[in-house]
Amino acid sequence: YPERSWKKICTFHFRSAADKKYRMGKRKENMQRIIVTGATSMIGTALIKECIKKGIEVYAVVRASSGKRMRLPQSEKLHMVDGSLEDLETLPQKIPEKCDTFYHIAWGNTGENRNSSTELQSRNIVYTLAAVKAAHALGCRRFIGAGSQAEYGPMDVDKISPDSPVSPTTPYGAAKLASGQLARMLCKELGMECIWPRIFSVYGIYEKETTMVASGLRKMLAGEPTSFTPALQRWDYLFSADAGRAYCLIGEKGKDGAVYCVGSGNAAPLKDYIEIMAELTGAKETGIGARPYPAGAVMNLCADISSLTEDTGFVPEYTFREGIRETITWLKTGNTGETK
Repeated sequence: YPERSWKKICTFHFRSAADKKYRMGKRKENMQRIIVTGATSMIGTALIKECIKKGIEVYAVVRASSGKRMRLPQSEKLHMVDGSLEDLETLPQKIPEKCDTFYHIAWGNTGENRNSSTELQSRNIVYTLAAVKAAHALGCRRFIGAGSQAEYGPMDVDKISPDSPVSPTTPYGAAKLASGQLARMLCKELGMECIWPRIFSVYGIYEKETTMVASGLRKMLAGEPTSFTPALQRWDYLFSADAGRAYCLIGEKGKDGAVYCVGSGNAAPLKDYIEIMAELTGAKETGIGARPYPAGAVMNLCADISSLTEDTGFVPEYTFREGIRETITWLKTGNTGETK
């Protein structure tokens, strides 16, 4: 090649390498300092532990009076911020540094009675928009919420994808859907990125005691009888540590405007999970079939995580058996395990 052509080729490769290094640097910068509401929740604690391991600085929003503060790791990278859903607008006065990513995981009126009041659920829409405005005031470039599979409503399909039709049938699902849509619109107005993960069935460390897995394990370990439906539902379960890792990867590599289904991507009959729980706890009886299916029971729930995997590289590390084993260790000793 003529000398001038070689110069062009060399210059092109140098610029390409430099541009790539710059882009990689910018991506890394996107997760240097984050804010997390709902910090002591199951997913909040798992997310924070994952971020701390990666050297990411975390501002955890927790009520000063909360006894759950002890759930969070001791680290110079972790800063506690006194706050609640009702005063999110005060966060810019409480956090002294600019942050880059805002995780809004907190949600009011959760648990088994979460659908008892439409009005109470609707307040979460206002809280979500307040979180977006606080994120903008703190200099964040990215806002990540906590949606739910309840946004889809009952479906009988092999896998539910981000593009599946949404038709929530509960106040909780409707509030989640509205919050995600309006957060995306407000973020666009403010020049921020917005990502809305929809969480499927997550179990594990610090799970609410009223869920099937949490209550079942506790009863089995205590030698108490359990009662389940015939448990032929096809279900997708994801361990809490994997959920925290998925959320961290979404913050690092997720695409602006994306909706991601957060699950394991695999489903099995519910009875298979119950039998594993009984085996690992030593329970003699499973209680499968002791009660009928409730009216309107969902019989098929599995997340399509292909876009999550493609964009972020997320693949679950824990099998259900491994996750239950670690959950049992935590229930018995308080040790959160983290063997992976």
